[in-house]
Amino acid sequence: MTEQVVAAVLNTAPGKLELETLRLDAPGPEEVLVDVHYAGLCRSDLHEIEGVWPASCPTVLGHEASGVVRHVGDRVTGLRVGDHVVTCLSSYCGTCRFCLAGRLTLCAGRGHLRERTRPVLTNGSGQSVHPTAGLGAFATAMVVHRHSLVVIPESMPLAAASVLGCAVVTGISAVFRSARVEPGSTVAVLGCGGVGIAAIQGAKLAGAAEIIAVDTNKARLDDAIGFGATATVDAGTTDSVEAVRELTAGGVDYSFEAIGLAVTVEQAFAMLGPGGTATVLGLVPDSQPISVRATELFAFEKRLQGAFMGSNQFPTDIPRYVRFYEQGRLNLDDMLSAFVRLDEINEGFQRMRQGGLTRVIADIRRQT
Repeated sequence: MTEQVVAAVLNTAPGKLELETLRLDAPGPEEVLVDVHYAGLCRSDLHEIEGVWPASCPTVLGHEASGVVRHVGDRVTGLRVGDHVVTCLSSYCGTCRFCLAGRLTLCAGRGHLRERTRPVLTNGSGQSVHPTAGLGAFATAMVVHRHSLVVIPESMPLAAASVLGCAVVTGISAVFRSARVEPGSTVAVLGCGGVGIAAIQGAKLAGAAEIIAVDTNKARLDDAIGFGATATVDAGTTDSVEAVRELTAGGVDYSFEAIGLAVTVEQAFAMLGPGGTATVLGLVPDSQPISVRATELFAFEKRLQGAFMGSNQFPTDIPRYVRFYEQGRLNLDDMLSAFVRLDEINEGFQRMRQGGLTRVIADIRRQT
C-alpha cells in the first residue's frame, strides 16, 4: 500500500530542489518506514545540485537524518515501531568479506540492498524517483533497508542526532578507526565544516596534545577553538603548511583533509612530520590528480590514506557518540548553525555556499 509524501526533488542538475508530492511504496522485506524529523544539508548534496557530481535525476537527496520508525517490513530484526533512529549512507550487507572483516564502509553487497521489484518513489507522472544512497531524507517519510539505520535512545534530541550519521560519524570515526590518533600527539584538520569540526572533537576525545584548525573562514576558525582546537591557521592569509610546521616544530603526527580538493590533500601530506599519517575525508574529483614527494613518502615513512565515511562501523560507533553527547563530552548542539523549513531548503544550501556555518539542518516536519 502506497502513501503520499512531500519531498524536495532534484529534477535536473545543475538545478534547484522543487517541492513535490510523491508516492512512497510500502516497506518490503527487511525494509523500514521512517517518518523523517530532521535532515542535515551536506556538501555532497550540494555537489549533486550543482552538477559537480553526477545525479540520477529525478532524485530525492539527503542522507544525514533522524526520525521515528512507523512501520517495519517482514524479516526486520532489531527495529520496532516507535524507535528513534539515525540514518547512515554506508549501509552494509553483513555477509561479504569486507563486512565479515568489520570494514562496513567497503561493503561489496550494498547495491543489492536497494534492489526492489517496484520503485520506492514515483512522481505524479508515474516516473521512478531515485532516493539518494537508498535513503532520500529530504522527504516527510522514507522507506529504507534496516542496515541503513541505528536505534538511538529517546532521550537523545532528534535535532542533534541528525548530524550523527554523516558529519559526526565520518570525522570522529576517522580519528579512532582510520588514523588511530594516539594520546599526546599533534593533529591538523584542514576544513572546519561539519566533518572537520567532528574530527577536531574526535582528536580532543583521543587526547591529542595539539589540535590545529586550518581554514580560510575566520568565523569557522573562531568556532573551532570552542570545539577543541588549540590553535588556528588562516590559510587565506598565510602559507598553511609552513605555519603548521612552525607551530609543531617540524610537522604534525596526524592530519585530516575535510574539504575534497587535490591542493588541500597535498597540503595535508606536506604538513606531516616524519612517520605522520594524512587521512583524506573529502571526496576529491577524479579530474584533480594528487602529487606528493616520493622522498617524503618513503624515506620519512609518511602515509597518505583515504577513509570513506571515516571507515566507520556505524551500528556500534553511533551509540558510543550518543553516550559522549549525553556525558557532555561531544558538542553536537553548537554544530547546528541554522534551521530551515523544507520549503526553504534551497535557501539553506545558499547559506552553505556563503560559508561560515558548520551545519544547516532542515526541519522536515515544517514544510511551509
